Amino acid sequence: MGRDYYSEKLNANLLFQAYDTAIPQVRDYLEGEIEYVRSRLEGDEDVLELGAGYGRIMRELAPSLRSITGIDLSERSVELGREYLKDCPNCTILAMDAHSPVFDRTFDAVLCLQNGLSAMKGDPANLVGQALRLLAPGGRAFFSSYSPDFWDYRLAWFQEQADKGLLGEIDMERTGAGVIVCKDGFTATTFDRAALERLGRSSGCVYSVEDLGSSVFLTLEKNR
Repeated sequence: MGRDYYSEKLNANLLFQAYDTAIPQVRDYLEGEIEYVRSRLEGDEDVLELGAGYGRIMRELAPSLRSITGIDLSERSVELGREYLKDCPNCTILAMDAHSPVFDRTFDAVLCLQNGLSAMKGDPANLVGQALRLLAPGGRAFFSSYSPDFWDYRLAWFQEQADKGLLGEIDMERTGAGVIVCKDGFTATTFDRAALERLGRSSGCVYSVEDLGSSVFLTLEKNR
């Protein structure tokens, strides 16, 4: 299934339900990604999040930032996000395609978390390029995917979502090696360390790749 799966099916309140997980390791993973980014920011940044959904990460990071702007392809998720973030004055959420964002400004940091390189489909190198284009000189972009060590918990989480009717039934015969395939056509891939290293090298920026045990992070620093 193409780029519109999250905008047309798993959006808004359904996406909210997906994050309401009973699996403690998944809750730790979600919080760990936020803490990883928070610990690497100074607190006075203007930040952009690509694929922000309804603003889950934005709400968590907002108290630690000067401002955070989120964009998402789903109009319904953005509508929910405006309600969800209404008491966060330094948050702005907009309906926009992360593969072709339109801004007349730059940001101190750009986030593409929770396997956004896979979830937003399209050319991952283009997402990296768009992030760098919108970064101020010296700014940093953060991309994350799933660590191979997290596979069992990730699969359990997707099964939990399928049991809730948020995803199609998982095709276990075709699922494995980091790829989850559902019988409704949805496929979730990952970017391993080698793939993130390739994106880092091709960016022409100073980069690092770090495996946290649940996530693998690629961090790029735009040349000054």
